[in-house]
Amino acid sequence: MDPNKRIAEIMTKTLICVRPEEKANTIQDIFRKHSFHHIPVTTAGGELMGMVSKSDFHRISYILSLDSSGPTWSKKVYQSLEARDFMTKYPLTVTPEDSVGLAADIFLANKFHALPVVEGEELVGLVTTHDLLAYSFQSPIADTIN
Repeated sequence: MDPNKRIAEIMTKTLICVRPEEKANTIQDIFRKHSFHHIPVTTAGGELMGMVSKSDFHRISYILSLDSSGPTWSKKVYQSLEARDFMTKYPLTVTPEDSVGLAADIFLANKFHALPVVEGEELVGLVTTHDLLAYSFQSPIADTIN
């Protein structure tokens, strides 16, 4: 594995994003339909506003279940929640020109699993630990170990 390889070469470029006003129900549906664990929150112009992870989503559902006067109240509150209410604001980002090694260091130091890739303010991709593993196991070093 070449740690100096550019993130642009391994990042996921086709993303499903939501707007800050997207309802929790819609986000839940997206997570149910897809195997990914992170959804970028962007403006209509593609500017990154935050990230919603499955963990964020489950945490807010759990907190709601504890702070409840009953299922009717919980359902009403849940239906009123928007991405902006539980997204991670100002997530750490990388650029397409940053190295795979930098992304790996950030993942290890922060226990992150996804990093938005931005050019200026615009979201252009996402690099995940899965992307990094897929890249690592395509390397000649991995081939010699097996």
